[in-house]
Amino acid sequence: MSEPIKNRYEFTVLFEVENGNPNGDPDAGNAPRIDAETGIGIVTDVCIKRKIRNYVDFKMNDAPGYKIYVRDGVPLDSNRKYAYEQTGIEIPKGTEEPAKEDYIKIKSFMCQNFFDIRAFGAVMTLTYNCGQVRGPVQLGFAKSIDVIFPQELSITSCTYANEGEKKSKMGRKNIVPYALYRLDGYVSANFANPKYTAGTGFSEADLSLLWEAIINMFETDHAAARGKMAVRELVVFKHESELGNCPAYKLFDLVKVKKNENVTYPRAYSDYTVEVDDKSVPAGVTISRMI
Repeated sequence: MSEPIKNRYEFTVLFEVENGNPNGDPDAGNAPRIDAETGIGIVTDVCIKRKIRNYVDFKMNDAPGYKIYVRDGVPLDSNRKYAYEQTGIEIPKGTEEPAKEDYIKIKSFMCQNFFDIRAFGAVMTLTYNCGQVRGPVQLGFAKSIDVIFPQELSITSCTYANEGEKKSKMGRKNIVPYALYRLDGYVSANFANPKYTAGTGFSEADLSLLWEAIINMFETDHAAARGKMAVRELVVFKHESELGNCPAYKLFDLVKVKKNENVTYPRAYSDYTVEVDDKSVPAGVTISRMI
């Protein structure tokens, strides 16, 4: 495992959806998530983290140090039980907590072996208590640049669900014809450095993998329900210091996305203009466009 990161980062991601549902809301019949007051589309941080986890899982395939804790269909307690088995620590009984030195050892094991815990942190205080970890990588909700107009389409089947039926079933499919979303995120080096009590050890190698996962997170996640989705921009701000050289909002303000004047209903990435004001970057910060 390489050295923990020593610099703070912020980043902005622009991704698009065409004729797909980027993040269905189960409380609204799986319709695309939307801000009811503004009509702006929303994709949750949990949804984005799932795609990052999936990419890392596909690429690393359980390589040492790169297991995934929150995995589709895998009970979380099985991973925590695995940690106790591997470290040889006695499993607490009932509501008992591990001894302090065991508590530190078990948390360290989880951080060293699970990429998503090292990156995003985790609450692991249920059965097989492994403590709570605050991760250095944090994401906000992605929001569409413009108001979205979700459509609910009727779909039919050419066959029957069950033997003996004489009519095909009809279904519904929710899509957004086109939308460009913006996601802002943070990487806090102080939560990665093990010299602090809760440091996860998130390393330079982990950071490179994170950027790769963000760029490719939709390339391994294609599905009929999601239509065409792609990351179009990844803008990374790197601070010279561990705690940062300026407030994050000043850096996010340097990335401006505008709909072109002659466009009423955007249907392509080319309907927008993306400007990154690299001449106004504060001292002690460098900027990189990864795509």
